[in-house]
Amino acid sequence: MSDDELKRDGGPGPPRTAAQAPSLSARILHRLRNYMIAGILVTAPIGLTVWLSWLFVTWIDDRVMPLVPLKYHPEAYLPFSIPGLGLIIVLIGLVLIGALTANLLGRFFLRIFERVLERMPIIRGIHATFKQVFETLLSHQSEAFRQVVLVEYPRRGIWALGFLTGETLGEVQNLTAEKVLNIFLPTTPNPTSGFLLFLPEDDVVVLDMTVEEGIKMVMSGGIVTPEDVRPLEVRNTPRVSAKIFEDLDILRERHKGRDPGNSQPGRRDQPDRA
Repeated sequence: MSDDELKRDGGPGPPRTAAQAPSLSARILHRLRNYMIAGILVTAPIGLTVWLSWLFVTWIDDRVMPLVPLKYHPEAYLPFSIPGLGLIIVLIGLVLIGALTANLLGRFFLRIFERVLERMPIIRGIHATFKQVFETLLSHQSEAFRQVVLVEYPRRGIWALGFLTGETLGEVQNLTAEKVLNIFLPTTPNPTSGFLLFLPEDDVVVLDMTVEEGIKMVMSGGIVTPEDVRPLEVRNTPRVSAKIFEDLDILRERHKGRDPGNSQPGRRDQPDRA
């Protein structure tokens, strides 16, 4: 076997010179770099979580503790403050309010308060909107934000990740021939803002990933991608294609063009082109 064949086969070649071999300092720097990256991967998620939690706790404390008389502050008896006391007060207050509204007397005062709000022109709409949203999200039987879906947006052939918020009702559904779903399309990296889309049920692809996994994928810009836990034979079988939906759109437009009820005055039907 020649020397060229030995080189291609990974056999013995010319010995590495001192210039080609990494120096001791380069090896040390490379190892230190790997250690530093490993340290960042370990400490960054923990540090950010603790930092955001601390910001939330201090934000609650700064707004609740000024409402508490100074003689009840821990600083009046201790040489240090107790963080999170305001958050505990808020949680206790929410539990007490929920317990009061669960009985007959609490519901009576709640109805009186809501009737007062209904008489205020601007506050009435704001209160009704927030009440309906929270009742939908916190209901035990609510299906809002329970499924992650895949839709084509902003055009055919481009897929976007969205969340199913429910079935479309009212005027929007009555004006459409197909069954329509409410889809919330979040923005990256802030999933709290986005767009509300009304899409036909046939154009929505429901995914098996959880809502938490979908939110992580949106916030990370696709860097964090959940693993596909479906069986191997299912993963290897494509379910949707942009070409399929494009063909469906063409068929729908042709069907509308042949329907006499959809013709408009002064408009001549164009012949179908192959």
